[in-house]
Amino acid sequence: MNATVTGMVEPPFAPVREVFAELCASGAETGAALSVIHHGRPVVELYGGSADAAGARGWAADTVVNAFSVGKPVAALCVLVLVDRGRLDLEDPVRQHWPEFSGADVLVRHLLSHTAGLPAFPVPRPAEAFADWDVLCADLAATAPEWPPGTAAAEHALTYGHLVGELVRRVDGRSVGRFLAEEIAGPWRLDLGFGLDAEDQRRCAELEYGDPDWPRRMIGAPGSPRRRMVGNPAGYLALDVLNGSLWRGAEVPAVNLHTTATGLARFYAGLLAGGVLDGVRLLRPETVAEAVRVRYDGPDLLLGRRVQWTLGMQVEDDGTWGMGGLGGNVGYADPRRAFTFGYVTRRLGDFDRVDALVKVVERLTG
Repeated sequence: MNATVTGMVEPPFAPVREVFAELCASGAETGAALSVIHHGRPVVELYGGSADAAGARGWAADTVVNAFSVGKPVAALCVLVLVDRGRLDLEDPVRQHWPEFSGADVLVRHLLSHTAGLPAFPVPRPAEAFADWDVLCADLAATAPEWPPGTAAAEHALTYGHLVGELVRRVDGRSVGRFLAEEIAGPWRLDLGFGLDAEDQRRCAELEYGDPDWPRRMIGAPGSPRRRMVGNPAGYLALDVLNGSLWRGAEVPAVNLHTTATGLARFYAGLLAGGVLDGVRLLRPETVAEAVRVRYDGPDLLLGRRVQWTLGMQVEDDGTWGMGGLGGNVGYADPRRAFTFGYVTRRLGDFDRVDALVKVVERLTG
């Protein structure tokens, strides 16, 4: 096991390094990175452990890893940039831009806030379908919403990225991955993306299970609503799929953002600053305010708990907003304490590692 920890920590944040180093030394973490930006200034940039199961590659500053649902707000921002530019409106019917879309009452804001009623791909597909954008979008377009749009919520665990990504493609002409690269990641210098080329795939960390039973717990029992929503296409959460070139090269924006921790922290720093990062403005402050406003507050039919959904993010009771991803990944902003936080890991498990780090960051910034 490679427990080496490298990177930068500002002196007042030294306790963060101690907690991160202990996670790596104890084996609770085998490969991860953490980034914290406080008042717009990087104060923590740590990475440790290995990027592969054999321990041959140490985790580097440019190691990227699949962060699962952490990518949903990133995909949503692509739509919001188009809204900000006047290319579409949150109140537009989706079929105004996507004529084949059958949900006549589904508005753009319903897609973004997980209330569109399309939480599952309707046609059973093999893992190879993850690389067939047109087939999966056609499946969704032909499907009637499961509830009146806006009246209920279920995290659109796998479908979210295709719904909002196809909207981007219909309005702009570019795929959501290309739009992200050219209009957001490039201008804001974010090391993250959907659909990696061969060079970037060589930087990927290899995912592993922290507990062999983890994928069974996450995907749900056969016949359960959860299995229906996250079990199709087949192969989701199988390591041979997640660590393969088909998955890494495909655009599955709901769940296959590949990113560094710094990319996430910078993404939220730009939003926390009202749509500007390093002097580059992508959004008006008014659009950011719309993006983080709660649109739904109630039970989530997939997650089985109360959720406050914005246009792509969750808001917690303490006022923080962002998104976690399966396995322990997370990116978010804390407006009250003026920091943004990015954590990515290749060891798929629960969020106890993140909770330990968040606790010390909050203490130091509170």
